[in-house]
Amino acid sequence: MSDPLLRLISSGLRLWIASCCDQVGEMDLTLRGSSLSLLQGRLEGVDLKARQVRFDGLPLQFAEISSGPIQLDLALLKPGRMLALRDPFQVNGTVTLPGSELNASLSSERWRDLADWMAEQLLGVTPLGALRIDNTVLELRAQVSAQMDPIHRRFRLQADAGTVQFCPLDDDALSTPLPMDPSIRITDVSLAAGQITLTGVADVRP
Repeated sequence: MSDPLLRLISSGLRLWIASCCDQVGEMDLTLRGSSLSLLQGRLEGVDLKARQVRFDGLPLQFAEISSGPIQLDLALLKPGRMLALRDPFQVNGTVTLPGSELNASLSSERWRDLADWMAEQLLGVTPLGALRIDNTVLELRAQVSAQMDPIHRRFRLQADAGTVQFCPLDDDALSTPLPMDPSIRITDVSLAAGQITLTGVADVRP
């Protein structure tokens, strides 16, 4: 990226993104466009790749995000504010989460509601004891009492209707959809090497 104005904006965005995360290992950010288009209120898009990120308490081994064209409202720019969005835009992205670290995050207060939902809806009891990825299968466990063996169920995951579907392997029960923010649509999900990879589309609004 040789355009000096875009380099300046990119440096500021890197700092802002890093400030929004609990941790960032590596980050590569590219702005598509030119100084002229930026001064006319338009960026052709943004490409972001990052590794070893912790965002909102979630561990992201890898994240890759690309946006479509972004319309900026230059009239709303204020001192200390680098960009002001004029219209909604769309981003496409892929994130990979390590299963062992995701399991630890689900025991935190921030993600307790999600852990309780998984335990109640998928196991029928709470609290969730553990999440484990075994090749292409997700295994959930919950301890009912000290005198009984833990409850465990195994699931295949698939993307359908904009969300992740938990498909049980041990019976003929229907799949259970993960509740999703309506602005986010999951298009693909896979399990491998102890990690879960999610691909999706999100709408970003001013």
